[in-house]
Amino acid sequence: MDPDFDEFLHVPARLAVLAVLAPAGHVDFGFLRDAVGTSDSALSKQISALGDAGYLTVDKNRDQGARRTRVGLTEAGRQAFRRHAAALERIAALARQS
Repeated sequence: MDPDFDEFLHVPARLAVLAVLAPAGHVDFGFLRDAVGTSDSALSKQISALGDAGYLTVDKNRDQGARRTRVGLTEAGRQAFRRHAAALERIAALARQS
C-alpha cells in the first residue's frame, strides 16, 4: 500500500467533504450537506471527526438572527487531502500498468 494512503480520510463521506472543501475557502453547512448528499446528522458526525483530527475549522455565528455554520479546511487538512489524493492517483496508475 502507498505510504500516503490515509484510511481515516478514505471513508467515503470524509473524502467527499474534503473534495468539496479543497477548492474553496469556507462553505456553508447546507451547501456542503447538499454537495456531499447526506443528512445533517451524518455530516455533523464527519465534520466532528475531521475537526478532531485538526483537518477542519467550524465557524458558527448569527447572521441577521439566522444561525450560520461555515466549514473550511485547515492547512493540515489541505495537505492531508493532497497526500491522500496523490496516493490514490499512484495506486490507479499502477493498476492501469498491470
